[in-house]
Amino acid sequence: MIDQHLRKGFSMFLYDFKHDDLSKIAYNKLLAYHGNYKVKPKFYVINFDDLSKSHRCNPLDPQSMEDITDATEASRTIMMGLNRDWIKKQGDFFVESPINFLTAIIWYLRKYQNGKFCTLPHVIELMQVDYEQLFPLLREEEEIKVLINPFLSAFINQAKEQLEGQVASAKIGLARLSSPQLYYVMSGNDFTLDVNNPLEPKVVCVGNNPQKLQIYGAVLSLYISRMIKLVNRKNQLKSSLVFDEFPTIYFNNMDSLIATARSNKVATTLAVQDFSQLKKDYGAEQADVIVGIVGNLISGQVTGDTAKKLSENFGRIMQDRESRSINSSDTSISKSTQMDHAIPASKIASLSSGEFVGIIADTPDQKVKLKMFHAEIQNDHNRIRSEEEGYRPIPVVKKVSPVDIQENYLRVKREVEELVREELERILQTHEQDSAASVTRVEKKRERKKKRSISL
Repeated sequence: MIDQHLRKGFSMFLYDFKHDDLSKIAYNKLLAYHGNYKVKPKFYVINFDDLSKSHRCNPLDPQSMEDITDATEASRTIMMGLNRDWIKKQGDFFVESPINFLTAIIWYLRKYQNGKFCTLPHVIELMQVDYEQLFPLLREEEEIKVLINPFLSAFINQAKEQLEGQVASAKIGLARLSSPQLYYVMSGNDFTLDVNNPLEPKVVCVGNNPQKLQIYGAVLSLYISRMIKLVNRKNQLKSSLVFDEFPTIYFNNMDSLIATARSNKVATTLAVQDFSQLKKDYGAEQADVIVGIVGNLISGQVTGDTAKKLSENFGRIMQDRESRSINSSDTSISKSTQMDHAIPASKIASLSSGEFVGIIADTPDQKVKLKMFHAEIQNDHNRIRSEEEGYRPIPVVKKVSPVDIQENYLRVKREVEELVREELERILQTHEQDSAASVTRVEKKRERKKKRSISL
């Protein structure tokens, strides 16, 4: 899939679960096929384990956040990525409250000095500020007053337990992301996520680590969510979105992406080990929608409910049946036709390595006669092995020392402390000026009354 899309001149976003297995393939295929593009794509990697081979990218780039709904979507993606069981509880008070609180923090930073500090590390640090300092800041931003009113009421009425219940899950969840490595990658801006920009096409690979799935998965979900909003637009370069081990990340409304992105020349590939994984992480309803809406379905060996569901999707066809009866005097053979599964579940459960079943979609001007298949892929394994041995490693982006990482981490903390201190001083000064002006107005009013009484 990666080879063919890059050969055909697609831009690409690749979620590589076991980095850098697929990223290395994408990098070397791009080297081989870059002549097929009008504008040569640039290759970018996001990798939290080896920062010398990672570019830096701010998923909350203020230029791409046009209104508060973008902040809401980003907030929901982060919280659902950190708390996967919330996906099935959307709408609950103690699920929506932390999402609203996080939205308010993100949008405040987006509006403050035109997004100067609008990054996820700054959001995490600002969220940890004491309520006595945080709420006066948030009240200054008109667009988020509606969001913070329930929290403000609880704070003013000293309902500390309710307030902690509303906010604690957001603070605790995001505190898990407070790491110098994550801060370093997410506070920079080496590239933007508009992968299919015709003037600046990109091949972007984001790498996960199975041992750090809970933490990295939430952050990468945010990258993916922001990227898809930028990619799914008209008049862009054709693009390919490839997700290895799709259930390990969370993306809201994947079904609508698949349904709408086709017309914008976006090819989406979801790799799933088993449908039960999708149901566990996304819920049965959303999993069924995703499985039902895809155009092409290709499967290797699977068992259980997944094999049954695939068999049902492939449908039934008329099949010849023959029964033979033998007794002491003669043998009788009866032939009949019967509707039966085109590809039985037992056949899917016993497929060999390299053997696949599936059904593919076609278009009005490119009809496919045999849409359903059961076949074995013919590979020249010796050629593939020699090609892989000649692969060039992904290059080093920049030598990064532990000192650089730590300095960046402390800088983010320092900037948030300065922001809070300066804004509180400004608010206090404004209130003092307003009070002085109010006192002056009262004194002038008294003076006028006094003059009138003297004249009388």
